Parts: sequence; structure tokens; C-alpha cells
Amino acid sequence: MLRKLRHQMAKSPARTPLVWIRHKTLKSSDLFLASYPRSGSTWLRFLLFESLVGRSSGFQNVNLAIPDVKAHKVGLPFLPGEGRLIKTHEVYHPEYRKAIYLVRDPRDVALSEYAYQTALGLVDLEFDQYLNEFLTRGVNPFASWRSHVESWLSAPLNHEQLLIVRFEDLRKDTFHAVAEIARFMGLVPDENQIRNAIAQNTVDRMRAKEKATPQRASQNGRFIGSGSVGGWRATLDPAQVQLFSQQTGALLERMRYPLAAEPAEALVV
Repeated sequence: MLRKLRHQMAKSPARTPLVWIRHKTLKSSDLFLASYPRSGSTWLRFLLFESLVGRSSGFQNVNLAIPDVKAHKVGLPFLPGEGRLIKTHEVYHPEYRKAIYLVRDPRDVALSEYAYQTALGLVDLEFDQYLNEFLTRGVNPFASWRSHVESWLSAPLNHEQLLIVRFEDLRKDTFHAVAEIARFMGLVPDENQIRNAIAQNTVDRMRAKEKATPQRASQNGRFIGSGSVGGWRATLDPAQVQLFSQQTGALLERMRYPLAAEPAEALVV
């Protein structure tokens, strides 16, 4: 009950001063890894840690080296100018001067977030009701998926300041996506370290790391999901797919996501 109460408070206006405080001690050299929750940022942080730092990754050292914005006073300054890489799920803030924005198909995001929040005991809604909140008001402290993505796509940042990465492209060609991110950071990609990072952070290996260091959702489920691409096609019914098209159709098209489910044999993942 206490966890659910904190979750509800975090979605209220009472959170606004706290967010303001968290963003007042950032450095101009910091670079942000931004995403809506359940879009793959944990996997990407693990990949980047091993690719750029050259050490084996685990939840403890990754969370210290590439922390959440609320804990950014730690962080490992491994970027040019002693910059740090900081994770954020917040909508765009003016303090974010350079960022990587990781975006994932919202239909997969909704399914993953529902499973995660259910495992934590934060929601007891039927999925249809949950989906309506996901698409309108939002189901977490970070607004709705649509509002979140729109805030980042409309951010006053040029192509040298903002790199947009689709989770689906990261899954399809992980090596080249990570190398592109490294170059965006102003670093020279180390091909051997990137390939080793990919091999060491498969879904099975990530789940083994979760087992070694359980996360909040581990007791009743998994923090590490399946990392599926297009899993919504086998789960959402036609009415739910149509609801996404109605509420997020323009963004789906802009981000090159299909409005409807194609036959499985037509998919490239």
C-alpha cells in the first residue's frame, strides 16, 4: 500500500519542485540518455558501459557510472570535458543540452509497463482501462507516451545535440547503433569492446545479472523483459490496435511504426 501511495504522489503536481531541484546541479558537459520507461534504456546503459568503459557490467556499477538524473551526483566522467552520461525518463527540460533519445513502439511499451507495474503491485486495473490511461493521462510520473515523445521531438536541439535512436533499430543492428552513439558522444568506437558488450548482454545474460542483483520487480516478476520487437501483434486485439492509431497515429507514422499489424512473415526484426 505504501508503494502504491508513493506511486500516486509521484504522478501529482507535488512532484514538480522535486524535479526542479534535481535539475539545478547538472553540468553543461553532461549528456543524457532519455527515454520513456520500458523502452530499453537499461539494456542500452549496460551496452554503453561495457563498450565505452571496457569493464563487465552489473546493476550496481552501471547505476553508479550512468546514474538516473535523481542520483546524478555520482556518475562516471568518461565523456569529453569530464562529462557524465545520465539517464532520464523526464520529458524534455531546458537543462538537457545534449541527449540521446531512445524511443520504442508504444504498443510494446504499454505491455511491458503494465507487466512491470503489476509485478510491483502499483496497479490493479484491467488492461483496457490501463491502456486508456497510458494513452491519455499517463500511468507513471513521466506523462503519457505521446506527450513524452512530442516534448523530445520538439526540443530546441539540432542534430549535433540530439540523437534519436529507435529501440527496434538497436535490436536489429546493435553494433552499428552503439558505434553511432559513441561517435555522437565524441568518442572513438572500440569495435572489440562493442562486440564483447553485445555478447555479454543478451536477454538471457541480462536476466542472469538480475538474478544476481534482484531489482524491485524481481520478487513478483522480472525487471528485464523479453526485449521483443512487435510483440504487441500477438497480444493486442483489433480494438486496442485501433485505439493506438487514433491516439498516436501521427507519431507512429513519424517514427516509422506501422498503424496496423502486418503478417508476421512481412516483418523484419
